[in-house]
Amino acid sequence: MSTEGTERARTSGELNIVHVAMIAGAAAMGGFLFGYDSAVINGAVAAIQEHFAVGAAETGLTVSAALLGSAAGAAVAGGMAERFGRIRVMQVAAVLFAVSAIGSALPFAIWDLALWRIVGGVAIGIASVIAPTYIAEVAPPAYRGRLASLQQLAIVLGIAMSQLVNYALAASAGGSALGAIGPFQAWQWMLGVAVLPAVVYFLLSLIIPESPRYLVRVGRVDRARAVLADVEGGDVDGRIEEIRRALGSEVRPRLGDLRVGRFGLLPIVWIGMALSAFQQLVGINVIFYYSSSLWQSVGVAESNSLLLSLFTSIVNIVGTFIAIGLVDRIGRKPLLLTGSAGMALALGVTAYAFGHADVVGEQAELPFVWATVALVSASAFVLFFALSWGVVTWVLLGEMFPLRVRAAAMAVATATQWIANWLVTVTFPSLRDWNLSGAYLLYTAFAVLSFVFVWRFIKETKGRTLESMT
Repeated sequence: MSTEGTERARTSGELNIVHVAMIAGAAAMGGFLFGYDSAVINGAVAAIQEHFAVGAAETGLTVSAALLGSAAGAAVAGGMAERFGRIRVMQVAAVLFAVSAIGSALPFAIWDLALWRIVGGVAIGIASVIAPTYIAEVAPPAYRGRLASLQQLAIVLGIAMSQLVNYALAASAGGSALGAIGPFQAWQWMLGVAVLPAVVYFLLSLIIPESPRYLVRVGRVDRARAVLADVEGGDVDGRIEEIRRALGSEVRPRLGDLRVGRFGLLPIVWIGMALSAFQQLVGINVIFYYSSSLWQSVGVAESNSLLLSLFTSIVNIVGTFIAIGLVDRIGRKPLLLTGSAGMALALGVTAYAFGHADVVGEQAELPFVWATVALVSASAFVLFFALSWGVVTWVLLGEMFPLRVRAAAMAVATATQWIANWLVTVTFPSLRDWNLSGAYLLYTAFAVLSFVFVWRFIKETKGRTLESMT
């Protein structure tokens, strides 16, 4: 091939990857809403409790209701994706996000707010399944890890954006989420603003192509051929035949297809469920339960605690970018092992530092030196999580299952993740009251076990086609 031809082919390949990245980024908008909707409630909790004059228990149940909705959404997403297609399910999630945002902003009672939170949770659960599934199915093997990482990047960006929006709205309302902005209080605007990214998500879903693997399954081979030519190029007819062989049959997969024997599941499904559970059991969603009091214990004013929580998001984003740069270079398994080792060390140090704390209710008071140690170790934990389990779990879940059962297996694994998330969230207050340091030692133990699990059971998937997964 001439130099001019080689350069033209290289340029075409680069443009093709940019195009696929834009498609993956549009799909990952569901991850942005996932992160935004999950985190935006944090800025409104105190105001909601005061507005409805309810206790901490009612407020906690209202906030955590979204997690159970997420488990339900994840459980049904796989079947919906196989029946109606990946794009249609994205649109369902977008509509649910929008409806939940409006309903949550205009509740007439605390139980009404809880119901709308469950609706939003269902949308989160659906988005957490469909985005990594879709991205894995449209991404070329050499770039699949980096493109699938866009899901986690979108999640952490959504979390950061929710914190910025909460801070800006509270500031506009005189520094309080109970302050009025026009006809509504600031906390209502916080929850209602989510309708904007939901509309963007829906509009983006109208312009990206359907998964070629779904198209082959339902017999729309010509359309599948066009999509594959657009996103992968090369021997398109050969890829069509490879997909057909991997599908095995035209029977739509069901949850029953995951069973082996009378009560068991396929080994790969158990591995996916364990992978999902470990991502949550290391305590990522409670590690910053005391972040505000920790900042205050090292001299930071309480009024700045909301803005300083952005520091955690920045660490999270930095770690995510590191993972995006490494996941297709060094592979999934090395990143997970590195993350498990780093998390175990950081959590162990955090547990030791908290051993010097005086805990009163939801406040932890530490001497300055130990508070500084706890802040540094907690930040290190988030960094190690973000550059490994935060990203790689979603990458692996989107690609590790055999194609014939991928959507159903993904639904079960993701539902497991939400159940584990809920379990950690509801047990932490009791563990805290028992022994704060002991609680973090428990998460340390799970980090150590996650290292053993990855070493023993996770197989490397870097560079392999989805059809080669068996």
